[in-house]
Amino acid sequence: MALGFGRKGSGKPGEWFYCIKHQKVEEGPECPAKDRLGPYAGREEAGRALETAAERNREWKDDPRWQDDAPADGPS
Repeated sequence: MALGFGRKGSGKPGEWFYCIKHQKVEEGPECPAKDRLGPYAGREEAGRALETAAERNREWKDDPRWQDDAPADGPS
């Protein structure tokens, strides 16, 4: 029984991705989904994928709703 390892992930022509393994922009299902960021609306947006991810990580890091080190409400 095949488990699906080595399969390419979902994606369609017209959807743009950034492959973190090959460090390139690609259209549709070229590399496996585990190696891609996206989908993005266009080639340029996919080309900025790492910048977008870094920006979102900074925003989430500073978001008080995601602060795990804050004291919990209620009794300890």
